[in-house]
Amino acid sequence: MRFRHPDGSTVHLAYCTNVHPAETLDGVLAQLRDHCEPVRRRLGRDRLGIGLWLARDAARTLVTDPSALRGLRAELDLRGLEVVTLNGFPYEGFGAEEVKYRVYKPDWADPERLDHTTALARVLAQLLPDDVTDGSISTLPLAWRTAYDDERAATARAALTTLAERLDALHELTGRSIRVGLEPEPGCVVETTADALAPLAAIGHDRIGICVDTCHLATSFEDPHTALDALTQARVPVVKSQLSAALHAAHPHLPEVRTVLAAFDEPRFLHQTRTRTSAGLRGTDDLGEALAGDALPDASPWRAHFHVPLHAAPAAPLTSTLAVLRTALTRLVGGPHPLTRHLEVETYTWQALPPELRPRARAQLADGIAAELTLARDLLTDLGLKELP
Repeated sequence: MRFRHPDGSTVHLAYCTNVHPAETLDGVLAQLRDHCEPVRRRLGRDRLGIGLWLARDAARTLVTDPSALRGLRAELDLRGLEVVTLNGFPYEGFGAEEVKYRVYKPDWADPERLDHTTALARVLAQLLPDDVTDGSISTLPLAWRTAYDDERAATARAALTTLAERLDALHELTGRSIRVGLEPEPGCVVETTADALAPLAAIGHDRIGICVDTCHLATSFEDPHTALDALTQARVPVVKSQLSAALHAAHPHLPEVRTVLAAFDEPRFLHQTRTRTSAGLRGTDDLGEALAGDALPDASPWRAHFHVPLHAAPAAPLTSTLAVLRTALTRLVGGPHPLTRHLEVETYTWQALPPELRPRARAQLADGIAAELTLARDLLTDLGLKELP
């Protein structure tokens, strides 16, 4: 979906296909047919943006087989879909029964991460619509915080510098400008936007910036105004923003609240949980850990890294951080010029919701994704952006 900003520029809205995990190119093509096109039809759109997640095997196929890449581009056109952004964070196995810490491997100190992201950039340069010259990729925020020492930090920094050089060369070769954004996430080396400033300054290249995920922003209790002011002052480009909402519990000390929270403690994904105290931010790596005993203070609200469907906040006594998303979006695209032109709804946890809230059929999932995109569209038009055909 495309929108005209009051300054005349185009802002793109997509939804991320990591909600339909597939490891191979055949699986990606099936996603387009079975999920993405039905969402487009529900929205009554001739064209729908999708943020593709390409796992290692699919990316390798596309970068080594020009005919396969042409076939994917043709399939996108056939089904009324377009791609300006990729999710390069998960490497493989995102649809496994247990993902947890595995999603952070390989990290930026491992050569596989550089090779994979380079492949994604080359693929994206060929998938961009004919009238679009700029693409974006979100990626791992360096590494999970453990086992990350000075040596691995130097290796990661060198890898990102090499990536920037490759992106420059790709621009010269194709005329397409691809930028990559580190995506701050709780528990990682770069947990907050503030954590990103020093590493990005060390790299010092405008093709390497940040991806602002509003669920992660909220989970870490970051104020959107403070975060985006700091990025602007440091001249860190916001490569893209993922529009998402976290799980919020205002009164985690109450037994009935903990009972409802426990229903969101599921085995597939890591749900880092945070709270603010007088001594600063406190957290656990997973929701179950927070719920066990006294692992996390409960005098103040908790927020958990659980991507809640945008249009469907959980029932009381829980809610979502949609208000944080609204504030961040106002700053991102509501000013005289947009801070980013790539927006991506990323609710990959539909099938991880408590059983009674999960979609029971493919059609229900398509309905839910369409409802999320409708909410995001309404937020954008309320900010003065005009939806384009």
